[in-house]
Amino acid sequence: MALIQSGHGSGGKLMNDMINSVIRRILGEDSIQQDDSAILDIPAGKIAFTTDSFVITPIFFPGGDIGSLAVNGTVNDLAVMGAVPKYISCALILEEGFDMDDLKRILYSMKEAADLAGVSVVTGDTKVVPRGKGDKIYINTAGIGVFKNNPARAPIETGDKIIINGSIGDHGTAVMAARTNLSFSKGLNSDCAALSNLILSVTEAFPESIKFMRDATRGGTASVLNEITEGKNFGAKLIEKDLPIKEEVAAFCDILGLDPLYTANEGKVIFIVKKEHAEKILAVIRSDTHGKDAEIIGEITAEFPGKVFIKTEIGGKRILPLQTEEQLPRIC
Repeated sequence: MALIQSGHGSGGKLMNDMINSVIRRILGEDSIQQDDSAILDIPAGKIAFTTDSFVITPIFFPGGDIGSLAVNGTVNDLAVMGAVPKYISCALILEEGFDMDDLKRILYSMKEAADLAGVSVVTGDTKVVPRGKGDKIYINTAGIGVFKNNPARAPIETGDKIIINGSIGDHGTAVMAARTNLSFSKGLNSDCAALSNLILSVTEAFPESIKFMRDATRGGTASVLNEITEGKNFGAKLIEKDLPIKEEVAAFCDILGLDPLYTANEGKVIFIVKKEHAEKILAVIRSDTHGKDAEIIGEITAEFPGKVFIKTEIGGKRILPLQTEEQLPRIC
């Protein structure tokens, strides 16, 4: 069994052998440019640029792993701005003693995710930390996307509708179940996916109707909406009966005292859209594999400005404040 050694991050023969025989062979010799910087072909105009780091534990979980998560998370951060993702970087921080076969499995996962999203991994870096000074593997990425249209940002108004492209809380519950090996957690799977194609289909069909998009990762749906409404003269109302939450996710959260609305997703985007086009936009989202369970889950309202609240099935109203800490750390 081959293991990561300190020399794999030294800049010498071991590192270069790993870059050439493992990383470039898997991610693509044509895309990984072995130079101090990648040279990219980007059309004139605005670009979107993002960076992210991934420290999830466990690194393999139902529905994905740290490799697919790193690619999809970066792609989605670009896509929700209205950009078409094109290029990403990949910096690996490896712990001495990490299994080389696990690294290969992660790289293959990254390659598959990048191909599905239509992006190229064009540059990277590798560092090795001493045994016991890391946690197997961390991944840092940066991403670049180009705009076909204007960025998907416009003034939000009361009456605008809130749409999510599918079930809420899948990723956080799947990761927690895998981390703790709970016996009652069968059927939980992460929603880890790239949403760039889904988002592009919506923005091209309704370029003037999308007010705002945000992927609901750490902090979940409620936290995203709190960020949108904070300090504004409008609030966000969710309708409990319209929330798409899988039975197994709801049951898992009930047992552990969690709230699915604050639980992480890695394949969900919140859309704020003009109310007159909401149903048509919903139909476009539902035509995509990653949007078949999409729902209109609420609206922007003048009630409780600066707040997020939910109208319960029995007719009550409950404020959903921004939480001080995450329900579950290290989920991405």
